[in-house]
Amino acid sequence: MRGTAPIVGGGIAGLGVARGLHAGGWSVQVRERSAGPPRTGTALGMWPAAMAALDALGVGDIIRDRSVEQSSAAILRPDGSVIATVRSPSVHLVSRPDLLSTLLEGLPAETVAWNSPVHPTDDLSDADVIVGADGIHSVVRTAVQPDAVPFPLGTVAFRGTAPGSTGPITETWGRGLIFGITPQHPNATNWFACVRAELLNHHQPELSATQLLRQLYGGWHPAIARVLHTVEDAQVDRRTLLHLPPLRTYAGRRHVLVGDAAHAMAPNLGRGACESLVDAFTLAQALTAAVSVEDGLRRYDRLRRSPTRHIAYLSRRLNRISSTERFTGVRDALVSAL
Repeated sequence: MRGTAPIVGGGIAGLGVARGLHAGGWSVQVRERSAGPPRTGTALGMWPAAMAALDALGVGDIIRDRSVEQSSAAILRPDGSVIATVRSPSVHLVSRPDLLSTLLEGLPAETVAWNSPVHPTDDLSDADVIVGADGIHSVVRTAVQPDAVPFPLGTVAFRGTAPGSTGPITETWGRGLIFGITPQHPNATNWFACVRAELLNHHQPELSATQLLRQLYGGWHPAIARVLHTVEDAQVDRRTLLHLPPLRTYAGRRHVLVGDAAHAMAPNLGRGACESLVDAFTLAQALTAAVSVEDGLRRYDRLRRSPTRHIAYLSRRLNRISSTERFTGVRDALVSAL
């Protein structure tokens, strides 16, 4: 079928849905509150399912050309010794700006209305489907499950990009602290830190982000020291990590949720952006193949709710395990034995 679909949110999920529905003959309008696409951003790992979705959306090969491919990672102790080496299917690391600009390529220029937030009182009643791709604090979600309120995970994340190249992916686990380093492209390194919130209470609140990070990770292995030596405050993104409780449904009669609006998860498995892309392709496919909106939304909900709830649960568990302050020796021994 074909129809009209305002898409609230112009991030990964929203632009993915726009590409898929536009290709299927739908009339789409993305409403995005920011002034334009981001110019900076950290690397995102595209797992095989996400690459398959990008292929279906017509941009898989472009992403392959713009990404760095990795198939292994090491979990380290603060002194640099190896806890475990993890091998996986190939993951393509691409910067958020490159991913978003690629999803925009080929869409009509008028598809995205920038500086166009949606408010609960806005009248979208003439649309066939209203797509909520507006993140963890989704306005659209209030029409699907108004009692779903995000809650803090107990960790604070810092992330950014440093100049220069790096080797394979590493993640260093300490006591209540994590530090990850991944390649972004030949001249940039992606880094992230995850800190138990209570640890921040032991540091002076007036410290800048870089001063705080250098205190927290002082004495850790040289690769981390090299990254933090180059970091500037303006380049650090800091945020309290939130988790969305499992929703009873991702779809109402005419409203449907994708990406973080449906299943915002901890970043520890690196699957948030991936699942957003799979959501986008699955929703577009379900609606274009359906005989009615209700049929398409039911199919999307059936295909996506269970797997994304499971991944969100695992991400939350890994967040807690990797950033624990207790029994870290036991944790490391168990992970090493896997």
